[in-house]
Amino acid sequence: MPEQDTVERFGARVTIVDPVALLAAARTEPVVLRLGTDFPPPVTGVRVTLRPDTADRTLRMVAEIRTGAVDRATDTALGWLALNALSPAGALLVRRLAGTGVDAGPLAARVGRMATEASRRLGLDGPPPTAVVDRPPVADPAGAAVLAEAEALGLRPEVVDAPAVVGRTVTVRVEMPVDAVTPAHLRATVAVALQVVRDLAGDDPEPRVLRGRAYVLDRPPAAPQPARPAAPRSETVTLDQVGGLDEVVARFREIAISFRHPDVMARWGARRPQGILLYGPPGTGKTMLARALANEIGADFKEIRTPEILDKWLGGSERNIKQIFREARRYREPTVLLFDEFDSIISYAGAGGDAASQAVNAVAGIFKQEMNTLIEENPNVIVVATTNFPQRVDASLVRSGRFDVKLSIPPPDEAGRAEIIAKMIRELVDRHAAPGFRMFADDVDPAALAALASGLTGADIREVLRRVQLAKAMREATAGTPAAPITQEDLTEAVTTLRRG
Repeated sequence: MPEQDTVERFGARVTIVDPVALLAAARTEPVVLRLGTDFPPPVTGVRVTLRPDTADRTLRMVAEIRTGAVDRATDTALGWLALNALSPAGALLVRRLAGTGVDAGPLAARVGRMATEASRRLGLDGPPPTAVVDRPPVADPAGAAVLAEAEALGLRPEVVDAPAVVGRTVTVRVEMPVDAVTPAHLRATVAVALQVVRDLAGDDPEPRVLRGRAYVLDRPPAAPQPARPAAPRSETVTLDQVGGLDEVVARFREIAISFRHPDVMARWGARRPQGILLYGPPGTGKTMLARALANEIGADFKEIRTPEILDKWLGGSERNIKQIFREARRYREPTVLLFDEFDSIISYAGAGGDAASQAVNAVAGIFKQEMNTLIEENPNVIVVATTNFPQRVDASLVRSGRFDVKLSIPPPDEAGRAEIIAKMIRELVDRHAAPGFRMFADDVDPAALAALASGLTGADIREVLRRVQLAKAMREATAGTPAAPITQEDLTEAVTTLRRG
């Protein structure tokens, strides 16, 4: 059961669900929260976003107070409320000064002059509210207490008003060092947001409009996802099915753990790898490894192919790269973004003055810029690039900070081949074996086949099995009688045929 932090503000009960976990998650990725819907008009909703900035180690807490349609007089007043430059909390400061006994009359008159100018620039007709311009504001002890609480915690809220399609959105922004933020800062930010709700609803100094209401600050429920069609075998591969690459599999399991435990990563200030480069000969399983990593994390898998990027028109390839990363920044679920055959997308020599070389360099430059900021804006995404020709990829593209993990995927050795053969056979038996049907004979010996299959890759071994399966199926279909199980002799003959080319 998650912990709950419950406080009372302006007569309303506010419950924050598991604030410690929310702040821990917000150290590494944006966290969007909803406060509820039971608000006095014209307010229609309040959303709170916790957004980390890893560059300067700060956490921005942003509360957006949305309103419905308002009349012209109220619209003008809202423009004055949020756009005067007197203080971080605008009219709230005037209210607080009135509550402390300070002579707020001159200050209120100054607010009026600036509000008139702000209204003129915004194209809003009429002066700000007469009550503020012509007479001192009424003391608001409850509002003063909220602002005093925020100031005591070192918060300096900024209030910004902006027009929306219907009504307005008033935004309260707070920024703090990420290591100094506590649940108390989150409570204070929510309290300032409720004070804005009161102002928009025209509340009296004695809080009335929020009295008796209850709000829960928590992540919104996830929208139901449409059922996905069953994925083909290549999309359901797991790390357990990968043979002959124990060190690579172990490294991928570590990366998966970092995705499953964001709170621990946040506590240590640890940053997940932003990019992984897999390089090696064709057929060694680089693409399969990327899919297996996505399944190990529980992430979506998106593969970017060369035709989706390269464009014959000038500037087209650069636009395509930008669009791919723009979409990646919007992914809300963990996602593995695969750039397969990376060298064919970005073959960057770093030199060459002809038009073709300059175009290729431009694509590489855009890719580097996008990779630089992706992890800061959306740590849910990890980029995997594969290449058969690492020498064709410029070192600046795959330096640490862009591609933190670089793994060579070599052809399997004899022990690796034996493991691959055994796992592929086990997979086929699990998928196709049925009562009364045996797929493989008892004499099949993966170790002996591995010794015979020197130099073959995982893709080659899968092709050997495909040929034998097809031969058995065709024999049974032609003869009309069941074919015998696959034997060691069948597999040996297929390996020999494949090696001859």
